[in-house]
Amino acid sequence: MRRRVVIGSDDKYPAAVEAAKYLASRGFEVVEKGALRSGKVEPWPDVALEAGKMVAEGEADWGIVVCYTGTGVSIAANKVKGVRAALCLDAQTARGARLWNDANILAMSGRLTTPDVAREIIDAWLSVEKIDESERENIEKLKKVDSQPL
Repeated sequence: MRRRVVIGSDDKYPAAVEAAKYLASRGFEVVEKGALRSGKVEPWPDVALEAGKMVAEGEADWGIVVCYTGTGVSIAANKVKGVRAALCLDAQTARGARLWNDANILAMSGRLTTPDVAREIIDAWLSVEKIDESERENIEKLKKVDSQPL
């Protein structure tokens, strides 16, 4: 897994704070966005779009976005061409999102995700080094959509 990660959160949820701390302790370069940087509540669409653009433009290798449910940031991040954000509430979903969908942004719920569960989710996400080749054709179909005009 590549080493530069952007983490954006609309509030200072324990899961988001822990994600930044945990990844830094594992040697990742962490770029904090939203409330993690400002210390105050930020609009979730802005946070997710900023993180998504960083990933899509190659300024970050992958990302994490967090809001109260995780739904809003996942929807917003997926508006950015090249982003495949997946809302993951558990480790197995995170592993599958990387393995079968080549997800490049992990979305988490600030309400439901404890710091311990956040670490488990991140570990599962990082455990996947390459996609399941049987899904390559499906992933390529999504990438084609990104290259087509709306």
